[in-house]
Amino acid sequence: MKIASVQMISGPEVGPNLATAARLIGEAAATGARLVALPEYFPLIGAADEARLAVREAPGTGPIQDFLAGMAQRHGIWLVGGSIPLAGRDPGKLLNSCLVFDEQGRQAARYDKIHLFGFTRGAEHYDEAATIEPGERVVTVDTPVGRVGLAICYDLRFPELFRAMARLPNPVDLLIVPAAFTDTTGRAHWEMLLRVRAVENQCYLLASAQGGQHPTGRMTHGNSMIIDPWGDILARMDKGEGVIAAELDPARIAEVRTSLPALKHRKL
Repeated sequence: MKIASVQMISGPEVGPNLATAARLIGEAAATGARLVALPEYFPLIGAADEARLAVREAPGTGPIQDFLAGMAQRHGIWLVGGSIPLAGRDPGKLLNSCLVFDEQGRQAARYDKIHLFGFTRGAEHYDEAATIEPGERVVTVDTPVGRVGLAICYDLRFPELFRAMARLPNPVDLLIVPAAFTDTTGRAHWEMLLRVRAVENQCYLLASAQGGQHPTGRMTHGNSMIIDPWGDILARMDKGEGVIAAELDPARIAEVRTSLPALKHRKL
């Protein structure tokens, strides 16, 4: 079963970003992928966090959600919508939410980002908690390619989230991590963390990233990847926009878990 990752360099206007996403989703579907994933904040990366507040949508309704549902139905794929800004309980903040749509365009799952990024080094500063309301639930969803666990960007640094998805008797087959990692932190830790999450949970991992110099001046790390349960990188894209795809083989998961039954050896 083929899975595909879309990498983008989103700008500050929703319309052009949706047009780019539509083109790349079409390219991914043309590879024969049953499941396609977009990057974090694919509809908008503006100059300030407040730009996302202006385009947040009520859960279940809005042009970005309609776009995702329509693309999934049009191409007959399961579409993981990276992340989009949704309205939450706090009127002054948003939820950073990953929505999953089935091949009929029906929403099958929603994950709200739990861990909020904070980083300061010199002039580089990020504080997601200032404008984002954290999620509260671990989310998995059954799809044609297997059981999928959802996370977003900074979540990658918290192994307990992924371990919760890998609990027996129904551990996930695939982890999906849409991201907009900074180039600073990405160069240091991105590949390392991705491969470790795949290895320790003995499953495939698909990371869909923002990757390049954005119109606002921000530089994101890119390096979207598809990784197998042994930690081997099956497909990778450095910077730029495009699509990568690879086969997800259930027999490979079974082989790794049988030869090294680490999930069964867990004590905690």
